[in-house]
Amino acid sequence: MCVAVSGGADSVALLLGLVGANTASAQNKEPLGVVLSAAHVHHGLRGADADADAAFVRELCEQLGVPYKQFEVDVKARQALEREGLEEAARELRYAALLGLEVDAVATGHTLDDQAETVMMKLLRGAWTEGIGGISPVVERGLGKARIVRPLLGVRRAEIEGFLRSRGQAWREDASNQDVSLTRNRVRHELMPMLRRFNPGINATLARLAAIARDDETFWQAEVARVLPQVLLPGAPVRGGGRAVSTAVGESAWAVEIARLVAMPAALRRRVVRAAAKSCGARLGAEETAKVLALAGLGEGQLVRVSGRSGSRLELSGGLRVERSARELRFWREG
Repeated sequence: MCVAVSGGADSVALLLGLVGANTASAQNKEPLGVVLSAAHVHHGLRGADADADAAFVRELCEQLGVPYKQFEVDVKARQALEREGLEEAARELRYAALLGLEVDAVATGHTLDDQAETVMMKLLRGAWTEGIGGISPVVERGLGKARIVRPLLGVRRAEIEGFLRSRGQAWREDASNQDVSLTRNRVRHELMPMLRRFNPGINATLARLAAIARDDETFWQAEVARVLPQVLLPGAPVRGGGRAVSTAVGESAWAVEIARLVAMPAALRRRVVRAAAKSCGARLGAEETAKVLALAGLGEGQLVRVSGRSGSRLELSGGLRVERSARELRFWREG
C-alpha cells in the first residue's frame, strides 16, 4: 500500500497511523499484511513552500523507515492544454501519478470534513446522485490495478490534529487553503461554519446523504444497464423499415422512442436520456436533461421552456445535438 502524503495534517496522520498499526501487529505477532510506502506529488506551484513540503515528507519517511517516491507534475501546462480549473488539473495529474504505481492500493487522507465539503459543493452545482455520493471510501479499478482507499473518511479534521499534537508530530500548512477565491475554501471557511450553527452534526448528516446516494446510484446503474439495450436504437429510421447508421469518422447517433420514455417512471426516464447522451460521448447536467425531456413533451414544471414539436432541435454542451421526430428523440454528436 502506498500512502499519498502531501505533508498536511490528514495525510501525515494517516501515514503515522498505518506505521503504528504495522508495528502493533508485529508486537502482537499478528501481521497486518501491509507493505507500506509513501509518495508525494509536487505540483509545480507555490514555489519554495512546495519545495519545503516535499522536503518535510521525505524527511518524515526517512525517520519512519518508509520507502519514499516523489512525482513532479506541471499543473499550469495541464490547465493550458485541457482548459481545466487549477484544482481539477492538479487532482487529475496527482491521481494519474499515484495510480501508475505498482501497488495494490493507494491510501489518501480524506476526512469527514472533506466529505461534507464535497457533498455541499456538488449540491450547490446541481449534481446528480453520482455527484452527491461525494468521496467513495473505496474505489476498485479492475484486475491488476491499484484501488483507492480512504481510511479516515469517517474522522473529523479536528480529531486528526488532536492526534498529531498528542504525538508531538508537526505537519505542513498549505497557505492556499486560506484563499477564499477558491470555491472549496469558501465552502470550508464560510458556508460550513454557518451550517453548523443550524446543525452541529452537519458533517455526519452530509456523509449519510452521500452514502445513500452511492447506494442509490449503484442500483440505478444496474437498472439502466438492464433497460438500455431494449430502448436505445442505433442511427435513424429509413423508409421501408430498418435503420441507417452513419459511417462518418467520429460521428455516433442513437435514438429513443418517445412512447417508451412516456411509459417509464420519471427516475428511470431521466437516466435513460442521460445514458443515450453518454452513448454519443456527451454528459448531460440536470438542466440539459430537463430540456431534452421537455423536447419529448415531458416537461417538468415551468422551469424549462422548450418546444416539443416534431422537428424541434436542441444544441447542447459537448457538441451534442438532440432532435425530435414524430416518434423518437434522436441523439448525435459530430467529431
